[in-house]
Amino acid sequence: MSVLAADSLEGRRAGSEGSRIAGRLIAEQFELAGLEAVGDSGFFQRVPLRLVNTSSGRPRTRSLSSWAEFDSLPPAERVVETNVIGVMPGSDPELRGEYVLVTAHFDHVGIGRPVETDSIYNGADDDASGVVGLIEIARALASAPPRRTVVFAAMAGEELGLLGTRWYVDHPAVPLAATVASLNLEMIGRPDTAIGPGRAWLTGYERTSMGPEFTAAGLAVDPDPRPGQSFYERSDNIAFARIGIPAHTLSSFGLHSDYHSPDDEVERIDFDHLESVIAVAAEAVRLLADGPAPEWKPGGQP
Repeated sequence: MSVLAADSLEGRRAGSEGSRIAGRLIAEQFELAGLEAVGDSGFFQRVPLRLVNTSSGRPRTRSLSSWAEFDSLPPAERVVETNVIGVMPGSDPELRGEYVLVTAHFDHVGIGRPVETDSIYNGADDDASGVVGLIEIARALASAPPRRTVVFAAMAGEELGLLGTRWYVDHPAVPLAATVASLNLEMIGRPDTAIGPGRAWLTGYERTSMGPEFTAAGLAVDPDPRPGQSFYERSDNIAFARIGIPAHTLSSFGLHSDYHSPDDEVERIDFDHLESVIAVAAEAVRLLADGPAPEWKPGGQP
């Protein structure tokens, strides 16, 4: 957490050197956790992007449909980002060909408007906390891998429009048709006063059988207390839900005022809470990988 949200990474904006450093760190941690690399370059799945000048003077990073399109651009407009992807092969010969996808985005918004002289938007809760969760869940499951194969994916460019996830959907590391569930971790580093410390809530709880199964298993997971905020549609899970995969985000964001500000620092993370939520998330992933595949409720798929 302290490295991912350090000032030296300058807010991990997609396409920046800070983002590249973060990606390398995550790949190292995935390898130490015993995951197998499934990117097109080790743990890295390269994502071609275009840098476009705007009237504001700050370039925008946009997605591309292919490497051929990337190669047609002037060199100054070419940007390569990476998703970081590792797998834990399933222990059951009959189920290891099915996949549970666990995601979190590792980018943030970079350098922005100064607030009391601080212009680095560190993104400790958003979403270094989720990335830490990915790594720790992999470690927690490693001693006894679940029956289905678990895919761990740290996604690039969520803050700029799900850039990494959109590329993954078009270029999946494992077959999407065999991906039975997706659980996204987003802002789990601070407790939500609506549900209390050590607990998390699930976006779109009522859409599939996933949330009720977590509750029935005694996990500290609640329905999203603020459905009016449309959090279900605001993170990487939505891209998978739209193609038919039961997909949700696990979070404990309580609308704290440090969202997308320079004050989203490591010092404000509640590590006791984070540890508890990661333990819950690890059990949730094991339940998804060992138990029945989640199903959509009538009218639940967006």
